[in-house]
Formats: sequence, C-alpha cells, structure tokens
Amino acid sequence: MKLIVAFVWMFCATVAWSAEPPLASPFAVVRGEVLEVRNVESYSYLRLKTADGEVWAAVGRAPVKPGAKVAIENATVMNNFESKALKRTFDKIVFGSLGGAAVAGAGTALAAAHPVGAPRGDPVSDVKVAKAGGADGRTVAEVITRRTELKDKTVLIRGRVVKFSASIMGKNWIHLRDGSGSAIDNSNDVLVTTLDQASVGDIVLVKGIVRTDKDFGSGYAYKVLIEEATLQK
Repeated sequence: MKLIVAFVWMFCATVAWSAEPPLASPFAVVRGEVLEVRNVESYSYLRLKTADGEVWAAVGRAPVKPGAKVAIENATVMNNFESKALKRTFDKIVFGSLGGAAVAGAGTALAAAHPVGAPRGDPVSDVKVAKAGGADGRTVAEVITRRTELKDKTVLIRGRVVKFSASIMGKNWIHLRDGSGSAIDNSNDVLVTTLDQASVGDIVLVKGIVRTDKDFGSGYAYKVLIEEATLQK
C-alpha cells in the first residue's frame, strides 16, 4: 500500500485527471495484447487489444513491447484524462499495476487510488473499526474470504470510506476498510455500490447483498462486491 500511495502523489504532481471507477477493486483485472507503447519518464502508456475492443492503459514504466500479452491489475478507469507528458487527452484510460512474471518489479500508476476531495496523506492507514453487530454482521475480510458461502446473502459491514466515486452507471461506488484482512491477499478492501452519499474518511454502516464473479464487460471483472447497499443510520 505504501508503494501505491507513493506513486499516486508522484503521478498526480505531473498530470491533470478526473476519476471514473468502478474499477478500483483489488480484483479488477484488464487483460489484452499490447498494440502500441508510449514511454515517458516514469510511466508506460499501453494501447491494448482486449476481448471487447481497444483501450489505453498506464502503468509504471516497464520493458513492454508490442505483441506482449499483459494483465493490468488493481485496474481503475478514468475519463477525460490529460497527459501533459504526451500532450493529449484520453477519452478513457485504465490505470493500474502490470502483472505477470515477465514484468516482475514493474511499478504502478494507480493515480485514481487517491480520489478528488480526499485529504492528503493515506486515509486507509491504521484503520480500526468495530465489527457490525447482529446475525448479518461481517468484517471486510470475512466478505472477501467467505464470498462463496455469502453469495447473494445480505451482510452488514461497518467500515471507513477510503474511496468514493459518485454517479457512475447510475450509482455511487464506495471502497470500505475496517482493519481486517491483509493487502497481501487483497482481503482488506471491499467495493460497495449504493445510491447513498458518503465522503472519504467517514465511518459508515452498510447493508447490502454480496455478489460474486461480477463482470461489467471490457475485461473489467470482480470476484466479490456488495450491491444494492444502503447506509444505515
């Protein structure tokens, strides 16, 4: 997480952007064949051919060449992104970390991990939130690791909002952490969709339905998320 945050601020210092997930999930992956590579000082821009068409992606600079098959992990989509280094604006671009043994050690360009309006500093460090009570009470880690068992069931989670993206595909997108789980296996962060409003840093109580293997198309898929959620009083 510290590495991602460091790249976030370095990248945001050099470009202007506007965010559009729902892709900032630990399980969002975009796969495709590299058609074109544009390298700048610290980053590589890749034009990819995916199963659903072409898309541009940005990652930490890596020795990638056209023809390579790559996976962009921890993917986040952004609209109307202006790259000052390339002197162009992308209608849509994917940011994330480059996975795969061929590019081991490549960095990340996950600029959207720090949304507009978030306080400077890492809003997810030292998160410690009490577990929601009741029969439906679950921790973030429990939802992630027990997703098969909890599929299509209602859960109640108390957590801190570490990212909020409004009015995307007719709903709001929230990332919650409560101090459970680990960044090593991506069990410390869960994506929630809702019509309710929240702000980064808020402690909220969320009630929603666990969904698994959700595919929004264009290679954007999630192993688990919570949908149709409401923020409880």
